[in-house]
Amino acid sequence: METTLVLIKPGGVQRNLIGEITRRIEARNLKVVGMKLIHAERATVEAHYAEHKERPFFKDVCDYLTSGPVVAMAIQGTNAVKAIRAMMGATNPLEATPGTVRGDFALTIDDNLTHSSSDPEAAARELGLWFPEGTV
Repeated sequence: METTLVLIKPGGVQRNLIGEITRRIEARNLKVVGMKLIHAERATVEAHYAEHKERPFFKDVCDYLTSGPVVAMAIQGTNAVKAIRAMMGATNPLEATPGTVRGDFALTIDDNLTHSSSDPEAAARELGLWFPEGTV
C-alpha cells in the first residue's frame, strides 16, 4: 500500500477538471485520503521543486503554481505511485497517450494540468510539504 501526491495545477482548477480527475482516480480503485483547495505558498512550491532550482524553468514553474488555486490530493492504494503516473500521462501532453489526463485534456507542457510524485521517496517528501498536518 502506497500513498502519493497529486496536484491539480491552476489550469486544471480553472478549467473545472477537479471532479473529472478525481473520478478517474477513484474509478481506478485508489482512495483519496487527503484533499484541499489552496493557494500554494511560494516557499512550499520552491521546496517542492528544489531539485530544479538551477534549471531555467524553475521560476516559471513556481510562478505558475502560485498564480491561482491548486488542489493537493493524497492518494492511497496498491502501486499508487506508478498507477497515478500512468493515469496522468507523459509530462509533455503532445506525447501523452489518449485516455490519460494529459492526453485527453492538455495541449502544452507549460499547462500540463497535474503533478504526480515520481517514486515512493519523492511521494513521502512531497506529502510532508503539502500535508504537514497529515492525512486521514
